[in-house]
This record gives sequence, C-alpha cells and structure tokens, in this order.
Amino acid sequence: MTLRILVLCLPVLLLSGCGGGFFDSSVPSILDPVGPIGTGNRTILLNSLAVMLVIVIPTMIATVAFAWWFRASNPKAEYKPGFTYSGRIELIVWSIPTLTILFLGGLIWYGSHQLDPRRPVEPVADTLEVQVVALDWKWLFIYPGAQVATVNDLKIPVGQPVRFRVTSASVMTTFFIPRLGSMIYGMNRMENELHLRADHAGNYFGTAAHYSGDGFSGMNFNVEAMPPDAFGRWLTGLHSGGDVLNAQAYAELSRQSHDVKPFHYSQVQNGLFDAIVRQVLPPAPGPDEGRQGDPGVHPESPASEVRLLDGDICTASNPTGTKG
Repeated sequence: MTLRILVLCLPVLLLSGCGGGFFDSSVPSILDPVGPIGTGNRTILLNSLAVMLVIVIPTMIATVAFAWWFRASNPKAEYKPGFTYSGRIELIVWSIPTLTILFLGGLIWYGSHQLDPRRPVEPVADTLEVQVVALDWKWLFIYPGAQVATVNDLKIPVGQPVRFRVTSASVMTTFFIPRLGSMIYGMNRMENELHLRADHAGNYFGTAAHYSGDGFSGMNFNVEAMPPDAFGRWLTGLHSGGDVLNAQAYAELSRQSHDVKPFHYSQVQNGLFDAIVRQVLPPAPGPDEGRQGDPGVHPESPASEVRLLDGDICTASNPTGTKG
C-alpha cells in the first residue's frame, strides 16, 4: 500500500520543482512566463509532454489490460508456451517509438531554432544592451549606453528587447531568469549572447543555474521590469552616489565573496567588458586560501600593466588610466 501511495505522489513531487505551485508559491515558475521567449519555451515543453503522453498513456493502459486478461484465473486467455517470435509485434514495438522520436525531435528542433539565443527580439531597433559578468559569487551588470553598472541588481524596461552579452570572469556558470526564458552559459574568455523581453512589469528571480563553488547558493539577483520612463529615471539616477568601476575597482570586486547586497557604480571605464572577455584584465583570483588553511588553489593574478581596448592603460598604481 505504501508503494502505491509513493507512485501516485511521484508526479506531484516532480512537478513541484517547476515552481509556483504545490508547495511554495514564491518559487519562480517556467510555466508562468512573462515574455515571448519564456512563452516559446513553455510551448515546446508542453508540446513535447503531449507527444510523449500519446505513447505513455496507451502503454500504461495496455500494461494493466494485458495483466488482467492473461491472469491465471481467466480461462479465455490463450496460453502458448511455445511462442517465441512475432513479426507484427516487433514491427509495432519498434516502429511506434521510432516515429515518435522522429516527430518529437523535429518538433523540438523547429521550436528551438525559432528561439535561437542570438536571434533578436522585435522590435530590433529598440534593443537595449546589457553586459553581464559572472563573478564568485555575484553578478555584474554593465549598461554601456549610460556607462553605469550594478551588482546583483538588474533592471530592464517593459516591452523593450534586451541583448545580454554574457561572460564569466571565473568558472563556467549559467545566466538564467526562469520567467523570461532561455538560460545561457557564461564561460571564461568567451562571450555568449541572449535576447529577452519582459512584457509585464514586476520583480523576477534571476540565478546561476550551474554549480560554481561554495557561494553558489547565494549567487542570485533580482530582476525588475519597469515602465520605460521609470527605467530612464533610474538609469540617470545611477550617475550619483556610486564609485567608479575601473581596473582597480574591478580587481577588488572580482575577489570571492558571499551573499553580496546589491549596489551600483556611477561610472564605468570604457572597454571594461571587452577587456574582461579577452583577459586583458586578468581572471578572478580565486580564494586567498583553500580548505583547512591550505594555500590558494589559483595562481596569483599578474600585477603587470594591462591595456584596455579603447586605448586606456590601467595599472594598480594608475587605476583611472591615462592615454597611451
């Protein structure tokens, strides 16, 4: 009896991981999208589920029906102890799953192709660019158009497409806003691209969906989609009350830290993101010491001079940069 109860409860337990449902309404749900990419992802998921249920449900029914019909107490069931092979049964057993896999693969391929992360979202001409850097264990968001940046705080305008340029200054991780759509990998010395759009104002959960070390559980951020005029005022307000993000400030920011509270930079040095991608600025240094007091597992960052792509030169003794 206990086994039967567990089997019946298993689908509920699995679906609860999709969030926003059976156990915790605060968990973000990929089944409750707020943008076109998230909606497309949900459509692929539900269509795939429907196709698979076309096989799963008849199979479950057939299993019960065969077990009932061929029970020992049924005198009408024909017993054939010498039966070994049937071409018709083999055809059914192999052809139906094969056709299903082909159909399912084509369905997913077509849907995924329409949701290519590098494919711009309409209206293309109004796209906002946000540069994303994954650090240990926090997120850096740079708004190049305004030359400002935030840490663990992402704000975007409602109805305006956003082009995210994503990289990692440390280990590989993923950038994921479940209710907006597809996740994308952030990798050291590489740049990925993701286009999203929020169609409804609100606060949404963002996270790193790939394990990246001790502080991974706190590597989350808030995403606020706000009306365009409010977003413009917020962006302008970032120019006051913050520090300057240059080579020296970035070196300090890149050090490992846990559960970092959101804050912002009122000015960002030109070419900083490209310098991080190309490792003109060195990768994040890693921990000062390893477990049990052992020496750090990463080599020390070079203190040599680094040159930003726009011609600025920055060193530890010259953090603001001078033209070369």
